[in-house]
Amino acid sequence: MITFDNFLFPLPPTESEYSAIILAFRICFGVMMMYHGYQKVKNFSSLKTTFPDPFGIGIKSSLILAIFGELICPIAFIFGFLYRLCMIPMMFTMFTAFFIAMRKAPYDEKELGLVYLITFILLYIVGPGMYSIDYLIALHIY
Repeated sequence: MITFDNFLFPLPPTESEYSAIILAFRICFGVMMMYHGYQKVKNFSSLKTTFPDPFGIGIKSSLILAIFGELICPIAFIFGFLYRLCMIPMMFTMFTAFFIAMRKAPYDEKELGLVYLITFILLYIVGPGMYSIDYLIALHIY
């Protein structure tokens, strides 16, 4: 029961509460990121000629890598499978979007990329929590 005392001065979350919070973040941000990747897949035919190519690897290749970082990796991220490994392309995609591809855009147009990047960096640091496939694998390894 929430009382005035523990509303203002809550106790730290238990390990399971902490893991549930991380799971909620994984689901929310993973699904939101997948939306962006899905939009790229849906509009692939028009984007394959106009998508930014910040590294000179070709527009189509850049678009495919962005789709990988925004659609495929978030699926593993949500389930907590190869969590930190799958987050690297997600963070790289958001870093590229914010600092390179949209560097000349006004801040309000590129702010979401920075929000994703900061969130993913923090979630990378804290790990997937105990409600993840990686946690289940670790239980069998150690």
